Amino acid sequence: MMTTTRPISIILVDDDQRFRKGLHTLLDFYNTNGTKRFEVVGEAASVDQALNLTIEQHPALILLDLELPPSDGVTALIRLGELQYKGKVLVLSAHHEDEWVFRAMQAGASGYVFKDRIATQLCDAIATILNDEVYLSPEVATHFFRLFHFYAGRSLQAKHTIHLTEREQEVLHWLVQGASNEEIAQHLYITVATVKAHLTAIFEKLKVTSRSQAIVKALKLGLVCA
Repeated sequence: MMTTTRPISIILVDDDQRFRKGLHTLLDFYNTNGTKRFEVVGEAASVDQALNLTIEQHPALILLDLELPPSDGVTALIRLGELQYKGKVLVLSAHHEDEWVFRAMQAGASGYVFKDRIATQLCDAIATILNDEVYLSPEVATHFFRLFHFYAGRSLQAKHTIHLTEREQEVLHWLVQGASNEEIAQHLYITVATVKAHLTAIFEKLKVTSRSQAIVKALKLGLVCA
């Protein structure tokens, strides 16, 4: 008997209706030509609309713009965290500035794609974050790590206030390198369950709730090097 894979539910959040239509077109193309199927279960043009839709639909993925007058996408990310949203958020933004990339990732985004790169990067970005990994293209990573190094240089003293075990430091190192739980387990010759246990302890010590927040804070505090 043939089984049907349940489509991945998505909410599109952007105040530009034409841009949302373009995303629809891309996702329809992926549905026709890819191995995964996507279903847009809602669209929002503001932070409040996005939060209400998230509560109603519980999407697996949110594609989020950062320009959402009168607020912004970073506010949406923070409030999604407060709601303990369990899905993934991929930021699609026209902002190339270091500070915007840093703030979005620090607030809990799982990835960041410049809008002028969506046609070539969106499919890979979605696949990466749905695999519980962080997506940063090379050009985004350049902006991302520039501020990491800036903050790390100012905050190295924090290493003395956050006490990680040697194994936790090793897990954190591979996390920052973008390794998945399975890859970390292979590198350290431990089980995936053990990796998850170490990540839980690391998140508690860093006072964060996601992989992307842990990466940002670890680099910002100088706990690891990029």
